[in-house]
Amino acid sequence: MLPATKKMISIFTPCYNEEDNVEKLIERVAKVFERLPQYSYEHIFIDNLSTDNTVSVLRKITETDKHVRVIVNARNFGHVRSPVYGLMQCKGDAVVALVSDLQDPPEMIKTFLEKWEEGFKIVIAVKTKSTENPLMFGVRRFFYRLLSRMSDSGEQPVQNFTGFGLYDQQFINVVRTLDDPYPYFRGMITELGFGRYEIEYTQQQRTKGKSKNNFFTLYDLAMLGFTNHSKLPLRLSVFIGIFSAIMSLLVAIGYLIYKLIFWNRFSVGMAPLVIGVFFFSSVQLFFIGIIGEYIGAIHTQVRKRPLVIEKERINFD
Repeated sequence: MLPATKKMISIFTPCYNEEDNVEKLIERVAKVFERLPQYSYEHIFIDNLSTDNTVSVLRKITETDKHVRVIVNARNFGHVRSPVYGLMQCKGDAVVALVSDLQDPPEMIKTFLEKWEEGFKIVIAVKTKSTENPLMFGVRRFFYRLLSRMSDSGEQPVQNFTGFGLYDQQFINVVRTLDDPYPYFRGMITELGFGRYEIEYTQQQRTKGKSKNNFFTLYDLAMLGFTNHSKLPLRLSVFIGIFSAIMSLLVAIGYLIYKLIFWNRFSVGMAPLVIGVFFFSSVQLFFIGIIGEYIGAIHTQVRKRPLVIEKERINFD
């Protein structure tokens, strides 16, 4: 016998130029819930003002499928702000974050719900393997390992975690109170301290369309992770500065002694001077850039811009 009131599950999907994938994703999610009659569900899309027919496809689907709801942004607010804003619009007892490119299997929702019912507030999928470009997968793994080692104690992000998972509404309510204009959601999982369960899976390759991530978006996400979870890059600048000063002093003393001993035969030349100037200049520029990233993060926090400005909502009533 089914309970009188079904638990509501919100499926949340951020999208941008995914006209070839959204319909298939909706069908696969619907099939999952056909086998889970004890739950009701909503499928919320937040679109970053796609330039293709994504919104048109979603609008047509909402005419016959009342589970599907759409938020259209006034402009493209990026891959950091828009997804977090969308999560905060979900009212279900639990929220499942699911990308629109079908790389993460919707069929894992059933397993997420089973672990949630066992009492875990957060159930996340961790990709241990991927069918994407091996070089790209290797770079991602290296980044997560580096970030984990450099993060402050107690805030080490989950390695190889992309956001795919289930989040209890209690966790979402805490996220709403943070008032962070540029939140690093992947880091919140460990930062906020909710009990979680991790499920390993193999991420599939995108079948249609092209990834919207490029070097700049990935670099932005990487720097966001570092500035949110580690002060080590700043402290490294101090350590390297002290080390370089000591080494320079020792080399200078060595050159002086060598010159005094072999005054007529030893010529210092310009090469060491030129190499030294370029080396120390590059080190300075590197750490000025690191400091700039932290200042940029502070500037973003101070401006307090809204995460997203909505253009319209479809099917919410």
